[in-house]
Amino acid sequence: MKPSLATRYLGLELRNPLIASASPLNADLNHLRRLEDAGAAAVVLPSLFQEQIEAELEAHETMMGAQANASPEAQSYFPASVQGPYGLGPHLYLELIRGAREALDIPVIASLNGSTLTGWTEHAGLIAEAGASAIELNMYHIPTDLAETGQDIEARSLDIVAAVCGCVDVPVSVKLTPYLSAVGHFATELQAAGAAGLVLFNRLMEPDIDLHRMKLVDAPHLSTQAELRLPLLWTAILAGRLQTASLAVSSGVGTAQDVVKGLLAGADVVMTTSTILRAGPGEMARLVSGLQDWMQAREFAGIGQMRGIMSWQRSRDRTAYTRANYLRILHNYAVLG
Repeated sequence: MKPSLATRYLGLELRNPLIASASPLNADLNHLRRLEDAGAAAVVLPSLFQEQIEAELEAHETMMGAQANASPEAQSYFPASVQGPYGLGPHLYLELIRGAREALDIPVIASLNGSTLTGWTEHAGLIAEAGASAIELNMYHIPTDLAETGQDIEARSLDIVAAVCGCVDVPVSVKLTPYLSAVGHFATELQAAGAAGLVLFNRLMEPDIDLHRMKLVDAPHLSTQAELRLPLLWTAILAGRLQTASLAVSSGVGTAQDVVKGLLAGADVVMTTSTILRAGPGEMARLVSGLQDWMQAREFAGIGQMRGIMSWQRSRDRTAYTRANYLRILHNYAVLG
């Protein structure tokens, strides 16, 4: 008998733990259908950025001011939306949510990307009304203000999470950056603020320098398997120790073995984008079948039996997650060298 891959994430019942995370291609309904057909248990839509929300509001106010003394009919010529990085303004984003919910049988998770409270609660409410199964808050912020403290950043993020959770009746997850002074404590604070889940981790766009043109190069780069280790570490540390928040591993997931590692560390689901961008939606089917084959070969009847086996809480040697292990690695390297 084949093992059951069923799991829960954010209170949602999923047929397996594989989720297609936010990607520019996820704005296309045909692509989303192909992901579902290949076995994706849920999809995360591209992010709606705070800059898009603010740009649309500014454009609307400008047009209203210019037409204040004109005929009311002139308002029908106002732009419906302001195009953003994904080609989707706030109004088109709501249409995407509605279309995806109609086209798919799996949960559709919307994504909001920003760093301040401006417009978040209003648009979170509209996203929930449009039919999103859940909302993922992408806390993307680079603290270029040297006077800004870690406490400032965390307090602002907690205010946003609490405000959004307080105004919608769908579960809210938070996509975290790993660059925090105390990931574990902040995770518990987010849970207390109402977060139903945590996604580990968000990847910052790190610019390179073009020495010939003397310009910053900000082209996106796809993740590699080496990036999986940090999400695994913190998933393993948090697993079983958060009372209500689900855990999702993200970044560096490229093979079925990576999926297995995420589950063993304690994740409820595993998210991937880069491997789909490289190989197409059909890669999702290989990840699902690879997970099932691995479980069957080791006689796991369901995801619950394997989840968190390698977590900090269930580990017989917790020094593997501490400074002691760091010293052991250095010692062994010196001996082998």
